[in-house]
Amino acid sequence: MNAPDFPDALAARSALPELMQTLGLQAKTAAALMARASTAIKNRALLGLASLLRSQTAALQAANQRDVERAIAAGLAAPLVDRLVLSPKILETVAVGCEQLAAMPDVIGEIIGMKQQPSGIRVGQMRVPIGVFGMIYESRPNVTIEAASLAIKSGNACILRGGSEAIESNKALAALVQQALLGAGLPVEAVQLVPTTDREAVGLLITMAQFVDVIIPRGGKGLIERVSRDAKVPVIKHLDGNCHVYVDDPCDMAMAVTVADNAKTQKFSPCNASEGLLVARGVAAEFLPKIGAIYAAKGVEMRCDAEARTMLAKLPGAKVLPATEQDWYEEYLAPIISIKVVADVDEAIAHINQYSSHHTDAILTRDHMHAQRFLREVDSASVMVNASTRFADGFEFGLGAEIGISTDKFHARGPVGIEGLTSLKYVVLGNGEVRL
Repeated sequence: MNAPDFPDALAARSALPELMQTLGLQAKTAAALMARASTAIKNRALLGLASLLRSQTAALQAANQRDVERAIAAGLAAPLVDRLVLSPKILETVAVGCEQLAAMPDVIGEIIGMKQQPSGIRVGQMRVPIGVFGMIYESRPNVTIEAASLAIKSGNACILRGGSEAIESNKALAALVQQALLGAGLPVEAVQLVPTTDREAVGLLITMAQFVDVIIPRGGKGLIERVSRDAKVPVIKHLDGNCHVYVDDPCDMAMAVTVADNAKTQKFSPCNASEGLLVARGVAAEFLPKIGAIYAAKGVEMRCDAEARTMLAKLPGAKVLPATEQDWYEEYLAPIISIKVVADVDEAIAHINQYSSHHTDAILTRDHMHAQRFLREVDSASVMVNASTRFADGFEFGLGAEIGISTDKFHARGPVGIEGLTSLKYVVLGNGEVRL
């Protein structure tokens, strides 16, 4: 068997429903084979993929450049173009992610919680693959590798539908994935890319309950709202990344400045970049001019409440505007941040729970009790103490890779790695016991 290519003609030759049915049936068949694949074989595929990503960097960048040039010509927003780029650093990161996954224990088949019952039977739970997941994503072509590598390690099959702006990059990456699967003796249909940019493919994918066990959308709010509304299978999702940094009283001032800077400016476009800065009144007069000068130098627009605006308005070169109510809710994905002075940790927690998207929020503090309250009471998928929100990422959390960030509360929450793509089933071990 040879790993197939992805000609656009395939979509043109077949009716779209027939194409999607074929992908679904192939994925379901492949999922059964993946579920029983040995750890060694899955790891061989992952290491092979890492090697291919490194050896084919130039070819991948050439394909990616065609996407980038087309996106710029079409007037795609700068943050989305930024997400589209496959730099050598990004390719190395996903290659290392494949190697991390290969080095991690295989959780499939693991039995937990085995307990003897009065009847004599022993009852526990076994971790098993979900089966087939559909991944719908925009811009970031590195998601192709993250999704594929997690599918391989977790013993699942997946159907990937990337954005039309990244079609050339995704085709090139998916071809390498299938080459790695083939080299390890696994079914190439375990990872399939929808080969058409027709948006109707999304509508079909999210309703194929007979083939697809879960849908994971990763992209803009409009995409995720549509998928959540129309899907006929379960969805793992988050809508926004309105993340906050709260600078507490007391805090390590130098550390607070460094972390608040990194959380906002290390990269503007990710969903884990800080969009809101809350500052305790007791440290605001010292902290805000320091961070404000850094933001001003980096071209960050500051949308402030009246108290913060008074402290920042006279900074040379600073763009300081009054915040509106909507600013507290906003995910900017741009060099803009909302800033508010709060009385204390109570007001900070209340503000975050009201306005945040429950993605990632951080406290910068020297008070242990404040830190513990923040961890317990902030209702977000990831909560941090004295660390940048930019760490809310599967790779940085040691998951090898992530399929996305979930702000749902059922099944998976936060960065979704291997365990988020598995389920538990009960297993019972007996010795001839019968129920009386």
